Amino acid sequence: MHDILVIGGGINGTGIARDAAGRGLDVVLCEKDDLAQHTSSSSTKLIHGGLRYLEQYDFSLVRKALIEREILLKAAPHIIWPMRFVLPHHKALRPAWLIRLGLFIYDHLGGRKILPATTTLRRKSTSKLDALKDEFRLAFEYSDCWVEDSRLVVLNAVDAKARGAEILTQTRCTSLTRHTDHWEAVLETSGETHTRQFKAVVNAAGAWVDDILDLDSNQPDVTHLRLVKGSHIIVPRWHEGDHAYFFQNGDGRIMFAIPYERGEFTLIGTTDVPYDADRDKVEITQDEIEYLCDGASEYYKVPVTPADVAATYSGVRPLYDDHAANASKVTRDYVLKLDDGAGAPILSVFGGKITTYRELAEDAMATLAGIFSETAPDWTQTASLPGGDIPDADFSSFLGELLREYAALDPALIERLARAYGTRVRLLLGKAESEAGLGRAFGAGLFEAEVNYLVESEFARSAEDILWRRSKLGLHMSENERRAFADWFAEHYGA
Repeated sequence: MHDILVIGGGINGTGIARDAAGRGLDVVLCEKDDLAQHTSSSSTKLIHGGLRYLEQYDFSLVRKALIEREILLKAAPHIIWPMRFVLPHHKALRPAWLIRLGLFIYDHLGGRKILPATTTLRRKSTSKLDALKDEFRLAFEYSDCWVEDSRLVVLNAVDAKARGAEILTQTRCTSLTRHTDHWEAVLETSGETHTRQFKAVVNAAGAWVDDILDLDSNQPDVTHLRLVKGSHIIVPRWHEGDHAYFFQNGDGRIMFAIPYERGEFTLIGTTDVPYDADRDKVEITQDEIEYLCDGASEYYKVPVTPADVAATYSGVRPLYDDHAANASKVTRDYVLKLDDGAGAPILSVFGGKITTYRELAEDAMATLAGIFSETAPDWTQTASLPGGDIPDADFSSFLGELLREYAALDPALIERLARAYGTRVRLLLGKAESEAGLGRAFGAGLFEAEVNYLVESEFARSAEDILWRRSKLGLHMSENERRAFADWFAEHYGA
């Protein structure tokens, strides 16, 4: 009998599996699709406190997230890095003094130690307002962090496996039968089923959490989730510099415009739209595209139009239904619900933010402490994620060392691989002394050696897994290159 079945391969599920495995528990994680295939790869890709939540007086959530921000920055400095955000003062919206007060609280609420504090910018003394309309003459610049969200999920799964967990992707839980002291679960992979027994179940299925609860016929027929769609557009680079913008909208919402994919693009988002359609095929609407273009164009000198959009992505946030009237004001904090009154326990996870996933996992294990009383104590606060054990979290020095070590390879390739894989990059590159040593080239800097590594070490099972979640190289490839790679992958690894 296993200890825990974790259902769901998003950030919450993989984070809990990693934490539990690191405490010595026998963990199995199943995910019906790929890791991070849904909500966890559709975020705005920020590790942040959530500045806008201060207006909702959600100080507890903001403080919790700000503390986690620097913990995660140290744990994975290759996929998480500091970013400065420029918040222009819009005279028709919030007054400047209120914004500055909010940023003062934001700077001090979470015990900031690494990231620089807020500064005031004026058009006459900075170039960071040059991309904006002339009316925006005052701005405030503050700190948060960027994250490669889908890679964060994968690295948690990689670490969970290294600590003894079994990670089953493309595996659906089709049945849950509760007994006094265990759960019997039927898992289906490629049409074949097998039955396992577990002392406890963690339901971290995201937008499908209620569906998992429905597998247990004794569960009351209650809907716990409020699904809210968030969509993003990707346009060619719309402003110079490595800073992002924080735009206030007239409807009370906010929007980010962020340098994306080595600065070749700008990512603009997000929307907040109630959602009740197909959770497996979440797509942006034309209204959302126009909303994001109009919001950005309120600030940029050069308007953003739907014709400029190079790509889009959308995801569903599975928020805990707190009955807020406005979708933008539904709590983003997580809620854990333990049901252990009718036999073996099931812990269900509702809501949450990428930034607070590690603490959520700790809270989940604390909630299950009565069932697994002999486990090791909390451990993830000081532990690096795979590839994140960079001395002093100094990515620049680490990159310089790699560039010297692999001087014969393209520096841009080395930098991209270092960002993606951190100290594990040497497992991929080996002793390659030329690009020929990395095998077939597929375009956009993708080589056979990287593909093999992703299949063997990071659970990649399809061309899409590699081009859109383990990386975003699909954005940089032509349609012909993407098609040729998919054909090659199917031939070598199966459809």
